[in-house]
Amino acid sequence: MKVAWAGSRHAVEVADRMACLVASDPVFRKDTRTMLSRKELFKDTLKKAAHAWKRTVELHLTEEEANLLRLYIDQPGYVDLHWVMFVPAIKGQGTEEQQKKWLTMAYKFQIIGTYAQTELGHGSNVQGLETTATFDPSTDEFIMHSPTLTSSKWWPGGLGKTSTHAVVYARLITEGKDYGIHGFIMQLRSLDDHSPLPGITIGDIGGKFGSGAYNSMDNGVMRLDHVRIPRDQMLMRLAQVTREGKYVHSDVPKQLLYGTMVYVRQTIVADASRALSRAVCIAVRYGAIRKQFGSKAGGPETQVLNYKTQQSRLFPFLASAYAFRFVGQWLKWLYTDVTQKLESKDFSTLPEAHACTAGLKSVTTSATADAIEECQKLCGGHGYLNSSGLPELFAVNLPACTYEGDNVVLLLQVARFLMKTVSQVASGKQPVGTTAYMGNIQHLMQCKSVVNTGISSGRLFMWKTGLTLLP
Repeated sequence: MKVAWAGSRHAVEVADRMACLVASDPVFRKDTRTMLSRKELFKDTLKKAAHAWKRTVELHLTEEEANLLRLYIDQPGYVDLHWVMFVPAIKGQGTEEQQKKWLTMAYKFQIIGTYAQTELGHGSNVQGLETTATFDPSTDEFIMHSPTLTSSKWWPGGLGKTSTHAVVYARLITEGKDYGIHGFIMQLRSLDDHSPLPGITIGDIGGKFGSGAYNSMDNGVMRLDHVRIPRDQMLMRLAQVTREGKYVHSDVPKQLLYGTMVYVRQTIVADASRALSRAVCIAVRYGAIRKQFGSKAGGPETQVLNYKTQQSRLFPFLASAYAFRFVGQWLKWLYTDVTQKLESKDFSTLPEAHACTAGLKSVTTSATADAIEECQKLCGGHGYLNSSGLPELFAVNLPACTYEGDNVVLLLQVARFLMKTVSQVASGKQPVGTTAYMGNIQHLMQCKSVVNTGISSGRLFMWKTGLTLLP
């Protein structure tokens, strides 16, 4: 089961090796983390991130090993956005020339990147972003500007104190026309003294929920005042602006952007499975050790885990932990499959991939947040101690219900996809993949409900449950 859980025997061996590396290094200790002030916690994060990079270089760790090292350090920090958002964005949207230039520096940590999309006034509604990037043909530059207070970039991790560069999303304006949201690489701070560059107002947005949790991350705010950047710092794999200011679509399909989205959301599902597994592990161990009450006066007390009320609440979470783990592995396969098909301009599986990643991101993160809170209750008063690990685990994972798409909005998108799929069945188009089962439900669409819409709620309840009314 351990091999099945990890995915392969090789994965088990690498995970064990990286876990031992973290556990044996005093720099990575975290037992005092919840007792640190915000300033001390941030300094601790800087120290750990720097030490992790040093060990990565000294030991010549592979990308797989380095990812696990950061995972087991288990402390949100500026490096998260660098590797999970900044680098993938340049990979997915940058030209080969741009990738060679910027990724070379990013992989060596000569620059530290973040992902500046969300604004104070707009999150899930990306098309509503207000930051502008206006092309000036006289200087061959884009003018990056925050025209309103609500256009301030808000929340990006690493933006507050540490990042030197960012992929900034803004409305591209050239020749007086708005061409919508595009990505731009911007330098934010000097590489000599780390001070913000002219025209850039930048800072930390303050403390967040929880005593540790995301307070180790310097989530930031940024205002841009007519900051100029070279034209070639627009990510130009999917579209370009010529020297004369003409907007040109490339022959690379814009659907390739969805490959990055699938990657990020499958990572979130994997994170949810790990968080739920940790919470369940804590609660199961507590239930096995904790004893409460006994069958006879003066007799031995009973393990809390043996009570059916405990089992009925805890065991479904245990089952869900396995389910989330395996569906996370399936999403990795889906990401590889979708990426390969997009590269060959096959977009047939894209709607399904979007629905699967959106739905699973929503379901797993919401269920995990609720389960962690319930595991706290299952551990009695001890579950509310920071030393149990559960309060911080909850505070770290609760935001996943909001970032990269609000869960309710995502579920509405899934519902829209399912309704569209069902409507196409009637016209003879057979659904594929995970929705193939819908091809057999056309006869259900012809069924009629026997419920009278005018029936009272009380009578409807009794009809459903088989109860009868008294005369």
